[in-house]
Amino acid sequence: MTPPPIPVILDTDIGSNIDDTWALALLLRSPELDVKLVVAATGNTKYRARLAAKFLDQSGRSDIPVGVGVVTEMNPHRVRQAAWIEDYALSDYPGRVQNDGVQAIIDTVMGSPVPVTLICIGPVSNIAEALRREPAIATNAIFVGMLGSFHLHHKTNHHLAMDDGQIPEFNVVNDIPGAQTVFRAPWRRAVITPLDSCGMIVLDGDRYQRLRQSDDPIMKMVMDNYDIWSFWDETSNPKTHSSVLFDVVAIYLAFNTNGLRMETHPMLVDDEGYTRIDPTGTPVEIGMGWYDLQRFLDFLTARLLDEDKQKQNAEVL
Repeated sequence: MTPPPIPVILDTDIGSNIDDTWALALLLRSPELDVKLVVAATGNTKYRARLAAKFLDQSGRSDIPVGVGVVTEMNPHRVRQAAWIEDYALSDYPGRVQNDGVQAIIDTVMGSPVPVTLICIGPVSNIAEALRREPAIATNAIFVGMLGSFHLHHKTNHHLAMDDGQIPEFNVVNDIPGAQTVFRAPWRRAVITPLDSCGMIVLDGDRYQRLRQSDDPIMKMVMDNYDIWSFWDETSNPKTHSSVLFDVVAIYLAFNTNGLRMETHPMLVDDEGYTRIDPTGTPVEIGMGWYDLQRFLDFLTARLLDEDKQKQNAEVL
């Protein structure tokens, strides 16, 4: 018997790095997950909410509410997909728009009869504020995040090259107090993909060309956004390969750990933004690497193309 889909909230800084857009596409293509809310995180959150809203709208998923999260200071040049939403306002979204996205997170978690999974793929300012307002959300939520670095850090944004050594990872260092608050919370379960397991996720070759040339409407939106975003990143080449798709691993971890080398350690965030394994920390399940990366890349490609659904439709016909 197929288990019911897992209720999830996506907390995303979509519109800076293009991987959030790929992650949203994967989320919409994952029947294991029941998306209750998408909330824009950090920086210009109205811009990010507009981007998420248009993507959901054009995917036929305006049933999903969109929340505007906490506005924070961030480089104004990080509105890298603005050209895609020049003709789209939040008021154009036919679904529900929650101007207080943090309260929407609290209400969704506290109102759910089953635990809600928070998939966090940006700095966690919204989640820290939600915990400040209502600490009890942790007792009815599972935290899944793309955060941190333990043994590896990325060298470029387009190669599989990885350097040994730890760094204060972007999603942590952009709100260190927020990350410290989140990793002290008593979640029902906490799971993360650090750079050690997501910094090498690149689609190229036949896998990428199948996606690039697809007529699938969701993939066309992803590619349109990638083309726009690539103007800001001189190392990217939308004709031949994806950028590093860090955030798709967090979507996957919300329902599956197969293929990942998972380790559970007490973890904390120090004052410089490093994620540290420390006996005084909170237990976190950490994806430290892959047993079979190629199999995951095959899965990711097929899922983004919705090949299972296409196969079922063909069988019906």
